[in-house]
Amino acid sequence: MTLIKRASMTLASVLFAATAFAGAHVADKDIVETAIEADDFNTLVAAVQAAGLVETLQGDGPFTVFAPNDAAFAKIPSDTLNGLLEDPEALGAILGLHVVSGKVMAEDVVGMSSAQTITGETLNISVMGGNVMVNGATVIATDIETSNGVIHVIDTVITE
Repeated sequence: MTLIKRASMTLASVLFAATAFAGAHVADKDIVETAIEADDFNTLVAAVQAAGLVETLQGDGPFTVFAPNDAAFAKIPSDTLNGLLEDPEALGAILGLHVVSGKVMAEDVVGMSSAQTITGETLNISVMGGNVMVNGATVIATDIETSNGVIHVIDTVITE
């Protein structure tokens, strides 16, 4: 079995976790509303608000968001995180690294080696040990569908 097929099977099993994670089918809610409802993206939502990106992520899209959960943000020293929350421009640049134009489902992500973010930066995507990695962050839940895209949960905030 190829590494891509194993990763696809792993991601398919993670889909069940994503569905449970998000609560119910939330395709009628946009990315921001879905993140608020999930209640494990409190820091991400605060960061999106501080950076002035709520309107963008509530726009038509579609967008694919590699969303760091609260545990991912907890890895950042509090002084650093607080400094970012007070600097909307720097915060927006970092958050932009997590958003790709288009709706890219997990089955498509595993076949990609890179993706361009809405800020024009390139994300490196790889499959290692059955896990999908995006710039070093591990995808831990997939395919949380929203009315304007899809969310894949990652375990680390992407900073470069």
